Amino acid sequence: MSFKEKFGFGCMRLPLTDKEDQTSINQELFNEMVDIYMEKGFNYFDTSYAYHDGESEIAIRKAVVERYPRQSFKICDKMPTWALTSEEDNDKFVGEMLERLGIDYFDVFFVHNINIPWYKLAENAKTFEYVKKMKENGIAKKIGFSFHDNSKLLKEVLDKYGDFLDIVQLELNYLDWEDPVIEARKCYDLCVEYGLDVYVMEPLKGGVIVNPPKEIENDFKEFNPDKSIASFALRFCASLEHVKIVLSGMSNMNDLLDNCNTFENFEKLTSKEYDFLEKMADKLNSKLAVQCSECGYCIDACPEMIPIQEYFTLYNKSKSQPESNIYRNYFDKLADEKIPADKCTSCETCLDYCTQQINIPKALKKVCKHFEDGFSAYSSDS
Repeated sequence: MSFKEKFGFGCMRLPLTDKEDQTSINQELFNEMVDIYMEKGFNYFDTSYAYHDGESEIAIRKAVVERYPRQSFKICDKMPTWALTSEEDNDKFVGEMLERLGIDYFDVFFVHNINIPWYKLAENAKTFEYVKKMKENGIAKKIGFSFHDNSKLLKEVLDKYGDFLDIVQLELNYLDWEDPVIEARKCYDLCVEYGLDVYVMEPLKGGVIVNPPKEIENDFKEFNPDKSIASFALRFCASLEHVKIVLSGMSNMNDLLDNCNTFENFEKLTSKEYDFLEKMADKLNSKLAVQCSECGYCIDACPEMIPIQEYFTLYNKSKSQPESNIYRNYFDKLADEKIPADKCTSCETCLDYCTQQINIPKALKKVCKHFEDGFSAYSSDS
């Protein structure tokens, strides 16, 4: 497998005409991005029943399925595990996904977002057994699951189902590689031990890696001014032997072109670059107040509909740029236009949905205190 074959188009963060409306996909721009991506020899598209409130699959049908021969592209889709209430739901959701996409088989099909609570739902609905039959019946060419939890649960799932699965999709990036909560390295090693391919999601950790404090941005420019921060992160993942696909969610043309260039002219990560990224990971982790990947699952779960990820983004930026007062204005504006962060009731509904295992109610209290106190970068809530 060439390194060029490893680059996948993640369709969770497609270009929008209205950033406040996840269903407002800019179809014309997405079509243009797909054309360039395909012309350069890439062909793997990753989506989910949930992405863009179901519009991601429809956008892929319009941009890819209706415009290119079926054998020229690959599509991965995922069962909405959180919505499963019975075994019959498996058929219902798969039928709906095939219809939205306008296809009659999936190249890859995953049980989506396995963690402790959702693993129980998948077990109750016998979804792993269902996807096994999908492969046997030709509805899915390869099968597996996407995973958001620790290595202990991963081993439990692989012990039970690993013998008939092909792939595990992991959150993997150099920031999480040695993280004691995400356990990216341990999870990767387990997949290798069980003989499964690894597909990578969140190589940029939802944009956290490519939007660092100015100090870290300058470190990258000094180390190599000719390579983007994103290219280092993608190469870190793709250089791992058992990683077969690295996804990147691209919402604009510049990101697409930069990422295509990384894989068209791929250079395996050197030991010097690896050491540098290890230092940058330590530095960035020390700067981040909240390790949010901005996936948005918590917002859908929140009874109060608090824009949690937006508050965490403002908090991280404010903590890393203490000289700027602008984030207080943004904080007030967000509270006025949407739901104030202090409306959190600490119901903890969000905890089961957080892919980063953040104590969200506790973190939101820190956010409120930070802005109320004048957001000193050295306040005691660090």
